[in-house]
Order: sequence, then C-alpha cells, then structure tokens
Amino acid sequence: MRCPFCGNVDTQVKDSRPAEDHVAIRRRRFCPACSGRFTTYERVQLRDLVVIKTNGKRENFDRDKLERSIRIALQKRPVEPERMDQMISGIVRRLESMGDTDISSKLIGEIVMEALARIDTVAYVRFASVYKNFQAADDFEDFVAELRPPSTPEG
Repeated sequence: MRCPFCGNVDTQVKDSRPAEDHVAIRRRRFCPACSGRFTTYERVQLRDLVVIKTNGKRENFDRDKLERSIRIALQKRPVEPERMDQMISGIVRRLESMGDTDISSKLIGEIVMEALARIDTVAYVRFASVYKNFQAADDFEDFVAELRPPSTPEG
C-alpha cells in the first residue's frame, strides 16, 4: 500500500481488526520512510459495477461518491455513524447482488431514497431535493405533502 504522505510503496501493517460494520477490515499502517501513520479499509467487492447516467454516459461505480452524498444528506442529523455505514454497505451489497453489472443512476437514487426514508425523513427530503432537481419552494411543498398521511375530515 502506497503511503499517502511520501508515496513510499513499502508500508507496514501495525494492526488489523474488523471495522464497525463487520464487512471490512480496518488496517493501521506505518511508513518507515516518513514515519507517517494512516488507516486503510479492505472490503469484499463481488463485481465491478458500471453506472449508466441519465445522459447515457457510463462510469465506474464509486462507493466513496455514494458515501459522500449520503453523508451530506445526513449532516447534523441524529444518526449514528455505524448506522450510516451499515446503510451504505447494505445499498452496495444490494447493487452487487442484482445480477447485472450495468446499473442506472436512477435505480441507485431510488434505492438510496428508500434507505434514507427508513432512517431519517429530513435526510430523505434533502437527498430528494438534489436527486429530483427541485427548482423552487413549491417543489419541496409538493414532495413533503406526499409524505404526510391524508387527513380525515372531522365530522
């Protein structure tokens, strides 16, 4: 593993243990060249996924990009980091087990929205506002109105 500080390729593993979600190995590493310390994570990857964007462009699936967008949606929300990591791992496992290596960005967005809706409605609305490209306050109002249960007439 290359040292992120000096680029040395001869780094040493000082400690290995399962990550919090038990689907990755957390390794503490040491670089003898610059004495830098850093952490790496090793995960199982079932298959290489390709994302088909709405414009037809194809790009390799990037777990870090998925994680960043979910973390932004969950920013300052009362969701534990372990719960967030479990959700992300679950989404990736679901995508990898679908049987097809080509997955539309629309499907990924729908799966993320489904997962966010189960753990935090504010994060769900935040993510939806970007995913569905809300342009005005009315877009938010319409979307949130769909979340509310229908009111029963009193009488």
